[in-house]
Amino acid sequence: MIGFLVAGLIIGALARLIVPGKQNLGILATLALGLVGSLIGGLIAQFFGTGSIWELNVIGFVLAVIAAVLLIGVAEGIAGKSKRGAVR
Repeated sequence: MIGFLVAGLIIGALARLIVPGKQNLGILATLALGLVGSLIGGLIAQFFGTGSIWELNVIGFVLAVIAAVLLIGVAEGIAGKSKRGAVR
């Protein structure tokens, strides 16, 4: 369980480094998006038959980072819309 949390934090941090610009996400949001990204990446890797969702493998890790990047983009888009709506 602790390994899953650490992997989620690493995946979230890598995803934040890949996404251009400054993100207004705290460490808990980074961890949460990294964990969700790792679950999505693991499920996709398992679907392709590269291993179990709970195994650490290269394809699952890469897919997890890609999923986390997309999730950060969505989270930033939602946060940006709510900020723009409040300014009006």
